[in-house]
Amino acid sequence: MKDVRPTSGRVLLALFNILGDINGAKFLDLFAGTGHVGLAALERGAESCVFVESVKQRAEEIKNKIPDNSLVLSLEVRRAIAWLVKREKKFNIIFADPPYNSGWCDSLPALQNLNKLFENDEAIFIIEHSTREPLTLKNNPHDFKIFSQREYGETCLSFLKK
Repeated sequence: MKDVRPTSGRVLLALFNILGDINGAKFLDLFAGTGHVGLAALERGAESCVFVESVKQRAEEIKNKIPDNSLVLSLEVRRAIAWLVKREKKFNIIFADPPYNSGWCDSLPALQNLNKLFENDEAIFIIEHSTREPLTLKNNPHDFKIFSQREYGETCLSFLKK
């Protein structure tokens, strides 16, 4: 099983300070790892959270921590997006914390059907990535725009909207 790199407390606090009031939000946590970010969203008032974690053991550990209004998908991210689109699931906030320096940073915004998961044009897509792997949006079929980027040591949070 690959090591997991949980979002640090400092970055987590900054993330939710930037997001502000998330009461009633539908939250999607891609590359959930320990589920730390999605659980924090629920604690801060999110209506529900879907956790996507491909490592079965970690997905099972998340299942043991979540309330009934949430769901864990033990699927690879592309398959999870297809599953969610097929069921017409929509989210206000999509958070992704892929493995650093793995190529996911620039390929995530281009994933097929990702745009179909957004509740509306105000929905926010956040990618946590290494400062050594800048988000370029070279391949951007969904016309995402970066509206904010914040750096915390080696970690960068990029905030995007359609």
